[in-house]
Amino acid sequence: MRTVLHRVKKASVTVEGKIVSKIDHGFLVLLGIEDDDTREDIDWLCRKITRLRIFSDENNAMNLSVKDVDGDILVVSQFTLHASTKKGNRPSFIKAAKPEVAVPLYEKFTQQLEKELGKVVLTGVFGAMMDVALINDGPVTITVDTKNKE
Repeated sequence: MRTVLHRVKKASVTVEGKIVSKIDHGFLVLLGIEDDDTREDIDWLCRKITRLRIFSDENNAMNLSVKDVDGDILVVSQFTLHASTKKGNRPSFIKAAKPEVAVPLYEKFTQQLEKELGKVVLTGVFGAMMDVALINDGPVTITVDTKNKE
């Protein structure tokens, strides 16, 4: 699993002109899923996301987690995170999981993230054309990949 985490002041997802999800202070999580992702990837990634200390404390140091600041999380599935641009100019998406694999993992990921966070996690619409809007706080944007745990 590969994610791009945006620390946001606000974020929203619009589908066919209608806002389907929106949050204030927290994380916008763009999530890419591969065929070989497992429950272990989900568990590790959800723990990492909810414990990552990138919110400012009273001294303006990045020392607080999304849980510490009672932030919200909005998860958007994004298969293009697994684009390969190694060959030619047209990206290949062969590493991205097909919907029959990705949907159950996406749902398990969201459920596990809710358990770790202790509240509802909002989502986009899997497979839909979405307009994703955000006000990046900082800006702070971090990538996390379960295959390269750095």
